[in-house]
Amino acid sequence: MSPFGTRLHAAITDRGPFCVGIDPHAGLLHEWGLADDVAGLERFALTVVEAVAPYASVVKPQSAFYERFGSRGVAVLERVVADSRAAGALVLMDVKRGDIGSTSQAYADAYLDPASPLASDAITASPFLGFGSLDPMIDTARTHGAGVFVLALTSNKEGPEFQHARTDSGATVAGTVLDHLRRLNADADPLGSFGAVIGATIGESDEDLAFNGPVLAPGYGAQGGTTADIRRIFGPAAGAVLASSSREVLRLGPDTGAMRDAVRRANDELTA
Repeated sequence: MSPFGTRLHAAITDRGPFCVGIDPHAGLLHEWGLADDVAGLERFALTVVEAVAPYASVVKPQSAFYERFGSRGVAVLERVVADSRAAGALVLMDVKRGDIGSTSQAYADAYLDPASPLASDAITASPFLGFGSLDPMIDTARTHGAGVFVLALTSNKEGPEFQHARTDSGATVAGTVLDHLRRLNADADPLGSFGAVIGATIGESDEDLAFNGPVLAPGYGAQGGTTADIRRIFGPAAGAVLASSSREVLRLGPDTGAMRDAVRRANDELTA
């Protein structure tokens, strides 16, 4: 399989840079008139896949909303992955895993090895046990043409406590993460496979946000992030940004046409 960065670049060119989060939390199930149980989860998630996966370049299921129902919820997540990929969307599994050694490798095997029923095109990961702790995920991603998006500059209010802290070298933790990604993507063309999670609502940043890799920018849409924010924050690197939203689309369900049209509008706006 070709590298994730190559496939992502082609998908963005073909469909646009909008990423849809498939996040079936209890409040949305209620808004759709569904019970907060496995049957409601399945109806919700597969309806969203039907509506958006043929039109979005990337879909991003948040695994926690499926895991809370146990093994039957994970079985629904497996369907979301398989059906989304069959519809032509890349799947970015939002798991934010981070551990060391054999445990890190086990996470990599679960989400990046094609032998797994949860195998996705890319995952999110946490580097705060040290960037080297992600080596099993990075190596497995390379082996299977997958991608890893590493937390760098998130927009939650607690983030700066760690991300803006300074290392012994004087660089920020976020800047150090971006430097690691820059090295991993150094020789990639047209785009590296190792990305960063950088919020669409972070405001100004002194960090160099160009690292030849993709950016997942949550917070677009209902959380306040705009197309103008994407362009202002990322500048010349904006073409590699996946603007991500869930509620902006999901609140329109169960009307599949309305969700589909929301994806098309977002892609049109982001690529204008």
